[in-house]
Amino acid sequence: MGPTAPQPTLNRLRQTLAEIDPSNAPRLAGAERLIGLADPIDRALGGGLACGALHELAPTAPINLGATSGFALAIAARASGHRRQVLWVTTDYAAGEGGGPYGPGLDLFGMASARLLMLRVPKPVDVLWAMEEALRCRALACVIAEMTSEGAVADLTATRRLALAAREGISAQNSGLGLLIRHKITDMPSAAATRWEIAPALSQPDAYGGIGRARFDLSLRKNRRGPSGRWIIEWDHHERAFQPALSVGVAAPALDRPDRAPLVRAG
Repeated sequence: MGPTAPQPTLNRLRQTLAEIDPSNAPRLAGAERLIGLADPIDRALGGGLACGALHELAPTAPINLGATSGFALAIAARASGHRRQVLWVTTDYAAGEGGGPYGPGLDLFGMASARLLMLRVPKPVDVLWAMEEALRCRALACVIAEMTSEGAVADLTATRRLALAAREGISAQNSGLGLLIRHKITDMPSAAATRWEIAPALSQPDAYGGIGRARFDLSLRKNRRGPSGRWIIEWDHHERAFQPALSVGVAAPALDRPDRAPLVRAG
């Protein structure tokens, strides 16, 4: 490992990056709000899921879209508290493909249905426009947008606009938390601060043998602030809080290393 870069050099690099992409600009001390997930994940994220930023979620398989939506709603419930509103933006086609939130189920899940606003628009490009505008609104704690397939219109330019809108929102004393759900995993470049791949995990029955707490198998594939990793966490809908269930991994392997070690016969 080479010598650590001196602080003036790091500051110059940050300034250069901010000039290229303003969403990379350093944050003012005390201006950032973090949403806690669970201790192991929060350490990788530098304290928690950052507001004033865009985050992408995708199911590991189409059948896991429900778990992905559930994870987004759990984050939104933590972000909104007991007063602020959450906006969900989708197209008519996306709602037909993946369904939508169910009111009584939301209340039992810890996300009050009265605080969730649903907006349906004709085209994916309209989803991006609505999300960008909503991220600047002080009345909203979180904006969730849903894109069918890989969401081709949500390219690097579009996601950069969303990231900037989220940053402007937090500058205006709004959380500016944007969650972009893609129905399929994509390798498209994105300005999102994090990228998650999500699957459900086996739940433990409650004390009476009934359905236990919702569990999520989370794979963090992109993290601007630290390592990637994989964790299983569960959602306590009474406390509206996450807690670790079973850790199944740490940092992902570096891309410049062989993905398989040579096999060695033992004995």
